[in-house]
Amino acid sequence: MAKNHSAANRGPFNAVISANKQIGQRFYRLSLGFESAGAKAFAKLKPGQFAQLDLADTPLPPSKDIPEDLVDAARRKILLRRPFSFSDVINKDRKTLVDILYRVVGPATLRMTTLSAGDSVNIIGPLGNGFWVPRGKKQALLVTGGMGAGPLLHLAKVLTADHHGIEAIAFAGAKTEKELPFEGQLDEISQELGFSLAEFARYGVESLVATDDGSAGFAGPVTDCFSEWLGRAGLAGKDMIIYSCGPEQMLAKVAEIAEKRNIDCQLSMERMMACGIGICQSCAVECKVNGSSETVYKMCCEDGPVFDAKEIVFSS
Repeated sequence: MAKNHSAANRGPFNAVISANKQIGQRFYRLSLGFESAGAKAFAKLKPGQFAQLDLADTPLPPSKDIPEDLVDAARRKILLRRPFSFSDVINKDRKTLVDILYRVVGPATLRMTTLSAGDSVNIIGPLGNGFWVPRGKKQALLVTGGMGAGPLLHLAKVLTADHHGIEAIAFAGAKTEKELPFEGQLDEISQELGFSLAEFARYGVESLVATDDGSAGFAGPVTDCFSEWLGRAGLAGKDMIIYSCGPEQMLAKVAEIAEKRNIDCQLSMERMMACGIGICQSCAVECKVNGSSETVYKMCCEDGPVFDAKEIVFSS
């Protein structure tokens, strides 16, 4: 696993908003572009890496557009930068264009909805360590829950564009159909062929959907859908690799499935990241020590956010 600890290309950089599209009840896709030094730094962005956005001076939306459950929280000052991963990266005409999937959950993301074309946002990044591709793998299994979809969409693009010789299939889960961070499912014929989601289909990647309430696709947790698919798959564990991003409870189950089936697995962990560069040490992840019963704490922002699943100690 290659480390990305150089501070030389972390910025800060200014990015210009090109679009901020609402794709669901509280889901948005923010598109922004970098030039000059920022373009050069983000051109090498790896799937799973992230950046810290300064949203302190971003205004609130009109009162009528603030969800009732966020009315009180909306007035809080935004003191710290917020971390976001990326769903797409495009290098074009000496510019680097990136997309961020986000969901309105608090005062910072609420303010993000007011960003529009031509606005500027200050960003530190790219930060952390992303997914890596071991040699000899034939099948990549992308397991996403909720807002974990972003970095796995980016990974799907890289796996198919860079000719790694790996076939990929995605498993996307959420509590309900409305909580899937996508722009809808494809037609019935496409779904019968295994292409449920347009965002993955554009890269030629098959996808299956699971919802806890059965409102779309498989009825139940995405890990159950994934486990059932594995039971029917013909490949040996050594030929497969699992990549996963989502809620920690889901990641723990994915890690358990990977261990039982002896499949290599990489997990993108989520922690509250105050600084994003390893100074505040607020994002500790408990990890195992090889050959010992002891554990150590690693920083999600510097050592991760992507870890080998075998490293992570999940709370019971």
